[in-house]
Amino acid sequence: MKTVLIAEDEQSIREFTVINLKRAGFDVIEAEDGAQALEKYKDNKDKIDVVVLDVMMPKLDGTEVCKEIRQIDSHVGIIMLTAKTGEEDRVLGLRVGADDYVSKPFSIAEFLARVDAVYRRSSVDNKRENLIIESGDFTLDLGSRLFLKKGNIIELTQVEFKIMQFLLENMGRAISRKELHVKVWGNSHSSEEKIVDVNIRRLRMKVEDNPSQPEHLVTVWGIGYRWI
Repeated sequence: MKTVLIAEDEQSIREFTVINLKRAGFDVIEAEDGAQALEKYKDNKDKIDVVVLDVMMPKLDGTEVCKEIRQIDSHVGIIMLTAKTGEEDRVLGLRVGADDYVSKPFSIAEFLARVDAVYRRSSVDNKRENLIIESGDFTLDLGSRLFLKKGNIIELTQVEFKIMQFLLENMGRAISRKELHVKVWGNSHSSEEKIVDVNIRRLRMKVEDNPSQPEHLVTVWGIGYRWI
């Protein structure tokens, strides 16, 4: 059974999303605040596929919960629920490890599409046949879903892993933000291409010796990015 943990302190929103998630075929675990969400994640982490976190929650806010979960598991899909005007919340959520965000108010069709997309990315990655891509000191193992630098594991979120896979499969080629956005988030995704830049900055912090002067994940001005 595919399982979603949803943490939302507004009962009406939580109940509405839970009903629709169940209708869409998901098993659902509910939490009404951040502390409860973290506790329920730890108790059920082996079966949870996607975590949905409201940013503004009592006890622990969504970004703190996201950060804590990422220290436990780099693979589980995480979606943040943010205010329509909360750009800082969206960017912060992405920086601490969220894979996507949905702005309130949202349509239930959009919400379910985002949850399903994050779930499918995780499922495809986990079922992929063994294939290894190497580039200098770096190794991407699609079978075991590991990314290594000089033999040391670098923990990536599923979105970061998908970005690295696409970059390594296209080594040396300049890839536009739009192409990368469509490849990782899909054609129907309405979020800004700024989400690409945030994830690239986060990846550089993990892969580059000096993120401010990248040697591998470089910017192609006016176009996008290239892996060299």
